Amino acid sequence: MKRTPSVILGLCSYTHDSSAALLVEGELIGFVEEERLSGQKHTRDYPTRAVEWLLGRAELTAADVDAVAYNFQPARYFTESPAALRLALSTATRDRALARACGFAKVAVRTQRRTRLIGRQFPAARVAPILHHRAHQLTAFAASGWNEAAVLVVDSLGERQTTTIARGHDPRRPRTHTLESINDPASLGYVYGAVTEHLGWRRGDEEGTVMALAALGDPARFRRLFARAVRTTATGFVIDPVYFPPRALASGYPRTSLRFVAETCPERDPSEPLTDVHQDLAAALQERTELVMVHLARRARMLTGSRRLCVGGGVATNCVSIGRIIEAGVFDEVFVPPAPGDAGTAIGAALAVHADSRGRPVACVARSCYLGPSYEGQPLDLTPWPSLHQKSLGIETAEFLADQLAHGMIVGLFQGPVEAGPRALGNRSILASPLEPGVVERLNATVKYREPFRPFAPMVLAERASEFFTLGQQAPYMSMASGVTDKAREHVPAIVHANGTSRLQTVTKAQNPFIHAVLTAFARRTGVPVLINTSLNVKGKPICGTPEMALDCLADSGLDALLLEGRWITK
Repeated sequence: MKRTPSVILGLCSYTHDSSAALLVEGELIGFVEEERLSGQKHTRDYPTRAVEWLLGRAELTAADVDAVAYNFQPARYFTESPAALRLALSTATRDRALARACGFAKVAVRTQRRTRLIGRQFPAARVAPILHHRAHQLTAFAASGWNEAAVLVVDSLGERQTTTIARGHDPRRPRTHTLESINDPASLGYVYGAVTEHLGWRRGDEEGTVMALAALGDPARFRRLFARAVRTTATGFVIDPVYFPPRALASGYPRTSLRFVAETCPERDPSEPLTDVHQDLAAALQERTELVMVHLARRARMLTGSRRLCVGGGVATNCVSIGRIIEAGVFDEVFVPPAPGDAGTAIGAALAVHADSRGRPVACVARSCYLGPSYEGQPLDLTPWPSLHQKSLGIETAEFLADQLAHGMIVGLFQGPVEAGPRALGNRSILASPLEPGVVERLNATVKYREPFRPFAPMVLAERASEFFTLGQQAPYMSMASGVTDKAREHVPAIVHANGTSRLQTVTKAQNPFIHAVLTAFARRTGVPVLINTSLNVKGKPICGTPEMALDCLADSGLDALLLEGRWITK
């Protein structure tokens, strides 16, 4: 009699960046963020499309699911409400403290209600709430494939934890042990989000814009303010509530205070022009974030004794901070998973349930990033896009694409499975030659429709990365900022940001054979094994997960063409 598979569905839902992952007998069948299928960026909705795709791919139904792993533990909100009250009383009025403690209880009730609703959709499954930071830790460590490593998670808030240091071990059955944690309201993610909002951008979405703006400013202007506001301690850091007061409700995000406004500048409306003070504020924030992240990395090294570091949580997407950790030489190697933010916790939550059940060794998790739906071989109907035309290409697709790029075309690329995480890694990308005059200005103005100061990331053949970049290690998921060599400054200045760094993606033949072939062919024509790689979307929209989304992107932007599963589509 055939043995019933152990089926674990991991979920991130009802907060932001909803996603789903599926483990069957320890094998990661797939992972996808709901926004890639629904078109709603950062959606908090239950990931209906993602779950349907996963079950369909595994040829299973909801009744076959044995366990649903949810990426929060609502009971922790109840047990930690008294602690929240005591902490809040030391930093706020009694009314505000009581409201904040009650807020944690309300979050617990709401989250428990949602987990019960999830359970009803899977009649044979138990719902297993997983501690949020444990899910982050397992996502980061399991994806590394390392035997052992320190694991640093820095985000806004998970239950009460905002920062944890752990040790991971056993990649076949990944486990982590938390050694130290920092709790709400001391949150580096909240501080960065609050200043992002202060500067006129969307919290939880446009922190990367502030990171880019920081390169244009002078951090000295507000350096002392941030040293007071975010103070390092022997075991981590604390936040001064005078500058970043906690909100009354647990679900409310801290914002900048009147004192912060008085010592910096008024809140900027998105329609207002950027001035030097905004650039300097962003620069000081970024500098302080980098300092605290390096400080936490040193603490992780001391507590674990490990020579390798995995970094997860939303703050791990701050690629310049990751680059600073690498430059500091605290660890021999640093790893950031392709989906370090909350979306990736769907994988970690499923791994936690699998580890607790002592199931089979995990598979298809380490160094995997192309985990979503693929549309290869499916028919394509262009009737809804009458202005678009297609033709099929032969077997030399990589050579053809490299030739078009070498002649200055900006091309969208849609091939194979959807990438995991916030970076396009060659399967849902916009590619361009860094040698083309004015390419950055054209990309920002007519293709991506975003701020002119924002840089574009390079992808490079891994075997030739050291000619152009000083990082000294592989960067497969575009999660690390690297210094550049004189050769890069001379030959490809378009990919060098104002701070002298590039958010690098190294490409091996094993990771992405097609992109490796395109880079090789481009290098043969130009002498440069580097291309500009940005995500296939326009500002405010998610990365295109479906052919329909990609065709809309081509029709509504300044893209010259779209290469969609071997079809060359033009306007």
